[in-house]
Parts: sequence; C-alpha cells; structure tokens
Amino acid sequence: MVSSPPRPDARAGGGAARQTLRERMLTALAGDPNGTPDWVRALADGDDTGYFAEDGAAWVVHGGMGTLVAGIRALLVQALHPGALAGVHDWSRYREDPIGRLTGTVRWILCVTYGSTEQAQRETARVGRLHTRVKGEYTAGDGEARGYTADASDLVTWVHLAFADAFLRSHQLWGAPIPGGADAYVAEWATAGKLMRVPAPPTSEAELQAQLDGFLDRGELRRDERVDEVVRFLRTPPFTGAMGIAYRVLFAAAVASLPRRWRAMLGLRRAPWPVVTTTRLVLAISQRALGAGPRAQDFARQRLSRLAQAH
Repeated sequence: MVSSPPRPDARAGGGAARQTLRERMLTALAGDPNGTPDWVRALADGDDTGYFAEDGAAWVVHGGMGTLVAGIRALLVQALHPGALAGVHDWSRYREDPIGRLTGTVRWILCVTYGSTEQAQRETARVGRLHTRVKGEYTAGDGEARGYTADASDLVTWVHLAFADAFLRSHQLWGAPIPGGADAYVAEWATAGKLMRVPAPPTSEAELQAQLDGFLDRGELRRDERVDEVVRFLRTPPFTGAMGIAYRVLFAAAVASLPRRWRAMLGLRRAPWPVVTTTRLVLAISQRALGAGPRAQDFARQRLSRLAQAH
C-alpha cells in the first residue's frame, strides 16, 4: 500500500526505449539505470551485521531471480483481501506509476534484507510515514462495511503472509536450495513482519500455510470488480519490447505457481504451455542481461568485511 512520487511512464516508451535491456530492468527494479541509487550504496554503511545472516535463507531467496515472479504473485494474492485492496485502490498510484510502486517495494525489501539494523529501521519508518494517511472503509467478505487503516493487524498480517508465501513458493520453483529449508526462510522473514507490526508472524512453512488458510476459511477474502481490475492491470505488461514479452511469461508463471483454489478465486487459469520451463529460460536470460555488476549483496558484504576487519 505504498504510494510513490511520479515517475516517467514505462508504458509510453520514449527515453526508456533507448535504454539497453539491462538499464530498463535496473530502472524498473531499483529506480536507477545502473542499479546503484543512493539507498543501495548505503548498504555498505552501518555499524552492525543487520537482521539477517550473510548467505542465509532470506539473503538467498531475495537474491534469486524467482523474485521477478514473486512480486506479481504477491500482488495477485494480496488483492483477495478487500481491506488490503481498498488501501491500494484508494491511496496507491499503481495505475499511474506501476514502476514507481515496484521500486518502492524493492527498496524496502533490499534495505531490510541486506542493510544494517539502522538502515532497515529507517526504511521501515519511511514506509510507515507513507502509510499514516491510509484509511477508509471497505466491504468485508461477509458483506459488512468496515473501516481500515494501513496498520490494522489483520491487514498487515495478510500482506506479510502473501509476501512470504509468494517469495518462498517462487524460489522453490525457480531458485537454488534454501539454507535451512523453507522453515528457515519463514522464520527469518518473521523478523520483517515484526518490523511492520505483524502481531504473530508465522515461523514455519506449516504455520504460514495454516494462517493463509485461516483467512480463506473464515470468509475474510472475496473476489469483486476491484479484484478483477487488479488482475486485468497485472495481466497487461507495463513494459514494451522484449521486457513486455518476458513480463507475459512472468505473469503466467505467477498464475501457475498459485494453488488451484487461489486461481479460482481470482478467475484465472493456468496457461496451456510449459510455464515452469519457459519461465526458467526467461529468468536465465534476465539474469544474463543484468550481468555481473554490483548488487545489493555486494554492498552489504562491503559492510560485513569492514566490520570483520575492525574486530
């Protein structure tokens, strides 16, 4: 539910069309054609190792190419909670500035995962300030009108669950083995949930699934015209050219990765072609296009190396 400042519309082409594929991808992900805006370089700063261990579960999952699928999947699932969707519908600029919203989310993920505790807390506070004005009313799954705020416990819980599930499942399909397995990732990312004031974030894969199922079993989720609007928007590539083609594959991958009942609620069907294999190819091409330039992890390792040398 993060709002973002205006940014050139990627759908319009223009200057973006003259950028290389790598520059276009990095602009979409980091808001910078070199992939190293100030907040990425700041990962090298700080006086502690941060919340997550180097090359641990969170580092590996969030550094994998499966995150390109996970972001789409998370938005699809989050849309099923009418309260979370109301916040996005009423306050987010996702229609006018889809890339800005994407880079805002990526920034929070990378700062919390790879930054010092001070940077992670500062970034979380920045997101919190954006959320202070987010409030309104929505029609709940039982048909009753309810008020919402961005920090309501059920809404922050749902957003956390959808995020953790999307990144975990996408990595399981298209990523390397997770150190410590799925339970380690869920337990580690519970720390981020606590930063966002999730009252009881899950700490195991089974608990994650149980909490997700609970929202559905209690009738808190629903599909309506707003959900259909989000699905139509996400189905349409926010890019042109090769990135547009790749996005269509990533969207199909996000749909294919969903359990059947989630797909049914969203009104989506799995594509009739080998999605998993095709996605693996697209992710490999994307990784090659990004090249071997410095990544968030590299700046974080500079901080860890400096701290190790100081001791």
